[in-house]
Amino acid sequence: MSQTLRVVMAQLNLRVGDIHGNVERIIEAAISARDQRQADVILFPELTLCGYPPEDLLLRSSMQLRIEAGLRRLRDEVRGIYLVVGYPWLEDDKRYNAAAVIADGELLATYYKQQLPNYRVFDEKRYFEPGQEACVVDIKGVPVAVSICEDIWFPEPMAQAREAGAQLMLSLNASPFHLDKQREREEILAQRAREGGMPVVYVNQVGGQDELVFDGGSCVVDADGRVCQRAQMYEECLFPADLRWDGTGVAVHQSHPAPLPELEASVYQALVVGVRDYVAKNGFKGVVLGLSGGIDSALTLAVAVDALGAERVEAVMMPYHYTAQMSLEDAEQQARTLGVTYRVLPIAPMVEAFMAGLAPVFAGLGRDTTEENLQARCRGTLLMAISNKKGSLVLTTGNKSEVAVGYCTLYGDMAGGFDVLKDVPKTLVFRLCEYRNSLGQGEIIPQRVIDRPPSAELAPGQKDEDSLPPYPVLDEILKLYIEYDLSANAIIAEGFDADTVRRVLRLVDLNEYKRRQAAVGPRITQRGFGRDRRYPITSGWRLGD
Repeated sequence: MSQTLRVVMAQLNLRVGDIHGNVERIIEAAISARDQRQADVILFPELTLCGYPPEDLLLRSSMQLRIEAGLRRLRDEVRGIYLVVGYPWLEDDKRYNAAAVIADGELLATYYKQQLPNYRVFDEKRYFEPGQEACVVDIKGVPVAVSICEDIWFPEPMAQAREAGAQLMLSLNASPFHLDKQREREEILAQRAREGGMPVVYVNQVGGQDELVFDGGSCVVDADGRVCQRAQMYEECLFPADLRWDGTGVAVHQSHPAPLPELEASVYQALVVGVRDYVAKNGFKGVVLGLSGGIDSALTLAVAVDALGAERVEAVMMPYHYTAQMSLEDAEQQARTLGVTYRVLPIAPMVEAFMAGLAPVFAGLGRDTTEENLQARCRGTLLMAISNKKGSLVLTTGNKSEVAVGYCTLYGDMAGGFDVLKDVPKTLVFRLCEYRNSLGQGEIIPQRVIDRPPSAELAPGQKDEDSLPPYPVLDEILKLYIEYDLSANAIIAEGFDADTVRRVLRLVDLNEYKRRQAAVGPRITQRGFGRDRRYPITSGWRLGD
């Protein structure tokens, strides 16, 4: 006798630390899945109750009390559907990354995550003890196993579940985005499904959490490793999957999986989600940024408007003597096109006042980058004043290439609360601008901004490549050094000029102190400047092998 099973994947945007609010979301989603989608089971992401990653909130003494209260509410208020939900759990002075199966007021089973990631952005061994046992529970006659995120990347939990009699795997996840991540997930899901001879229902959360962006991509892979269903990326949804159990195995109903976005589309959406949620979850009224007429601030403005709406975005042009007329024209054109609040605040009076005050100190000393940095710091001061007065978040506009080598001014253009392009290399900035202009809404970013040679405009005739290697060369060197940890000699062996490599790597190392003080920004590569790259500021390490 066959048995049908409808599992709804709750691809939700949860808030870290808001246990009460997250429980409300769980109850609302469960009732909706039961009544509107006729679901038998609803599957939630990893650590749903507290949000992911909770970091040192887990160490708060009241965390366990709040989790216990949340679980009681779920048992008391939800009937007629199986809930599979993640949460942290303290038992015998050991903390576990747990998942519960709850139905009609009863806690039917508990699973403890076995594989604890401790690399890149993950540090779960700081908080959790690993589980040891499989969890297989009967749901409407179907033997169903539960696993949590990293478990699916290793063969042992699947093999253990199979040995315990499971015929279906439910996987709870909080897997953050980086380039090509969904393809990696689906390849490993296919491998595990074939190894276990059972389908995998995989739910992932969406939304921004500080520097992490979660892209969703909840999906179902059948026992042969085929992706049968996939939810829309980056969007909240309750996504149903229909399965049939015939007593010997579980078959998945084939549908048309939502398409995977191309690289530029996926990165752009990640940036939009990162800005939207950082602003919303931290209670800012809107954002303000310096619009210079250059490509980085132009892309940042476009992302901000797409994330928040033009009415919550303010752009400020702050010209000085070296600001080109082209920059003034292009900045105004983009601001008018997007419909944001726009104003021009010349900084010459402020810079000259600083210079006059410093004249006795600088007597006998020639001009250098000090005067350039004063311009940037005057701009930073203006933006922070607007932020204080209006309750807006300052968006900084430095890209990964510049931040890597310190081509930015501490307390100047680095002053702010969120750097949209912090993990976006300059070459990708150009591609994202072309992508945004291709969406059929006209020339959002003026083509002249894309075509002109990049310049900080802090000195007459200044161009970025006067101080830096060409960006295609620079970005490849940075990728090998930052994302893959290759040595200077190994990068040189790839065919790059030796002097250029050593100079770039030395700049990266010297400017660690700047990056420690930089604004947070969304991570889109495998190794951003944030929680997954931790190098000492003070170091005697020498470049070489």
